[in-house]
Amino acid sequence: MKVILLERVGRSGHIGDEVTVKDGFARNYLLPQQKALRATEANRKRFERDRADIEQRNQDRREAAAGIASGLNGKSVVIIRQAGETGQLYGSVSSRDVADALSADGFTVARSQVDLANPIKTVGVHTVALHLHAEVAVTVSVNVARSEDEAERQSKGEDVTAVNYDDEANSAFADIQAEVGSAAEFGDE
Repeated sequence: MKVILLERVGRSGHIGDEVTVKDGFARNYLLPQQKALRATEANRKRFERDRADIEQRNQDRREAAAGIASGLNGKSVVIIRQAGETGQLYGSVSSRDVADALSADGFTVARSQVDLANPIKTVGVHTVALHLHAEVAVTVSVNVARSEDEAERQSKGEDVTAVNYDDEANSAFADIQAEVGSAAEFGDE
């Protein structure tokens, strides 16, 4: 289906481009979201008549997204979830959770603007891309942890999923020494 784009759409094209897209993409996404018009003669005339307004509206949206992006770029949010000893989450962190965490910090980010290919399923600091506008993208750090203390340690670069067997061995050795020492004292009396 041939459509006239009313805004930049991914790799399809820019404002005013007349492109051919799959029928389902046009019917289910571009037309309902008012991102395109069917490429008819009447719509071509309508587009040329309203072109200045459409470009101004796009410019306003881009500037609003750039304003939000300036405060968001490099921002870090903490999400607390339950996880096992190995750092595997009992659930997952989805784009909705990231959008809710950013909204709690005072930023207006829609779930559809969070570009998360797969849900986050492990504890750690993850980089997530946000597409606030077709021409404005930023990244944020999502710190997924089991507690606030663990989140703070992760933000400093510590790997909380690594099991330190040296500490466990030293603890066990100290327990054995204490038992042997108390047995020796008991035997001397």
